[in-house]
This record gives sequence, C-alpha cells and structure tokens, in this order.
Amino acid sequence: MSVLPVAAAVALVVFAVRLAREPRRLGNAVWLGVALLLSALWLLRAALHLDWLTPVLPVLLGTAAVLVTLVLPAALLVNGVLMWRREGRSPGNLLSLGLGAALIALEVLFFVPLGRWGSALVAAAAALACCFGFVFLSLLVYSVVYSRIGRRGGFDAIIVLGCGLDGDRVPPLLAARLERAIRLSEREPEPPVLVVSGGRGAGETVSEADAMHAYLRERGIPAHRIRREDRATTTEENLRFSAALLPGDARRVVAVTSNYHVFRAAVECRRLHLPFHATGSPTARYFLPSALLREFAALLLHYRRTTIAAGVLVAGTVLLLTLLS
Repeated sequence: MSVLPVAAAVALVVFAVRLAREPRRLGNAVWLGVALLLSALWLLRAALHLDWLTPVLPVLLGTAAVLVTLVLPAALLVNGVLMWRREGRSPGNLLSLGLGAALIALEVLFFVPLGRWGSALVAAAAALACCFGFVFLSLLVYSVVYSRIGRRGGFDAIIVLGCGLDGDRVPPLLAARLERAIRLSEREPEPPVLVVSGGRGAGETVSEADAMHAYLRERGIPAHRIRREDRATTTEENLRFSAALLPGDARRVVAVTSNYHVFRAAVECRRLHLPFHATGSPTARYFLPSALLREFAALLLHYRRTTIAAGVLVAGTVLLLTLLS
C-alpha cells in the first residue's frame, strides 16, 4: 500500500480535529496545506500510470512551471506598479513589486556561474522561497475556509476595526467594513451594539472612530447603539480596547475587517483570549496581492522565533547538502 494516501488521510484527520477544537489556530493552515500537498502528490503519482494522461501530463506540468516562473513574477511586478500609482510609495504598498523583482533575480541567478558557495546560497534561497510560498498558499486557502465556517448571525455586539482615513472622510476600504457591519446588524431581531475602533493617525484630522461614528449616523444607526474606541493604533489594541466597551451581557461578538485581514484578526483574538470571531468585507482586487503579503509578513513577524528557526533549518540543510554533493 502506498504511503502517500495514508499520510494524506492522517494529515486531513489531524486538520479536521484541530479545526473542530479551535478554528482560529495558525497551525490549522499548515496542516491543511500538508494534507492538500500529499493528496496532490498521490494523485500525480496515480496519473503517471494512466495511459491516456501520459501525453497530456508534460503539457500540464510545463504550463504550471511557466505560470510559477514567468507569469507570477510578471503579475506581481504589474500589481506593484499599479499599487505605486494608486496607493502611494509606502513599503506596504510595494510588497508585490519587491517580491516580483526578487523572484526574477533568483531565477536569473540560477543561470549565472557563481561558484560552489554562490550556487549553494542560491539553492538555499530557492528552498526558502518554496517553503514560504507553501505556507503563504496554505494560509490563503485556510483563510477562505475560515471565512466560510464562521458564525453567520446571532451577534450581541459587532466590532468594526478601523483603517486609514482620507483626511476626515471614510475611504472605500473602511466604508466596506461599515456596510458589512450594518448588514450583519440588520439581520438581528435585537439590534446589536456597534463598537467602532481606531485612533487618529498621521495626516488624519479626526480619529477613525469619530469618522466611522459619523458614517453610521448618516446611514441611520441610532447614536445609542454606537460606541467609540478612539485610542487604538494596532489590531491588538483595536480588539483589546473594544472588548472593554462591550455590554456586560455580550457573549457572541464578531470583529468586522477587510477580507484579507480576517484570519490574522481571528488569530489575534485567540492570542488575547477573546472569544470573538472575525468576518470580512470585500476589497478591490488590485489591492489584494500587496495586502495579503503584508498580512503574511505580519504573521511571520508575530511568530518570529518559529519563522527564524524554520528558515535556519531549511536553508542550513539545503546549504549543507549542496556543498557536500
């Protein structure tokens, strides 16, 4: 009996158990990724024994290789330029541009004679890129899973996480979060409390909480249902400070943010021992690549010890094997 299907089944069972116990765990994404990877390898191995698929398989694998090595870096570069023009030159907005350039540089280095140590370092960098790429894709897939399994209603309170303002005006990204919160509140027979959370950032004339309060009032939400938290500058502070403003009888609470930020917000809720879940609002498609990369970088930074240990292990192993070969 092949080991691959057994290993895939074990990984899937572990994922299912962990998901049932606590869906906000970061490790769930990795277990899902492992289960999907092992399943894909098993299916690929089985496909090699199908005569009708033999002529098609090289074409499929070649297409996948072209997509990863050529189309993906080019798409990241294009998105990076678009973000530069529309959103400005902040480091967060240039992540897709930087990643696209880094991938192209890494691919070029494979064809440059660099000597023994240089080639070993390039191999180690490629291994790191593959590992982090795997984790990123796992998180992306699991984020979709998490957004589909969350509570749909029955909320006592809704927290809206703030983001940057346009002067004193609510920008489209934040408006989408507020509209999502309004739709959720309209489903409830007993209107829930809305907590709008966000301090005053650089270049903003009012706090994000004040701007969101004004937006909700214009949309017809009564003032007594809105509570303002106007000190937070991070996701952690958004959640922690907002929790202190909740009614004492609020047991079912959801945090509303943008779709790309949902899983990190949920992970943060778990870390703070808050029994909240998170839900997301739509985001402009051009904004997603850099936003998702920014969220991924934030998670890696949050788990920096694990990230560094895994990176050193992978890079060191590949470096050693390459030098010894």
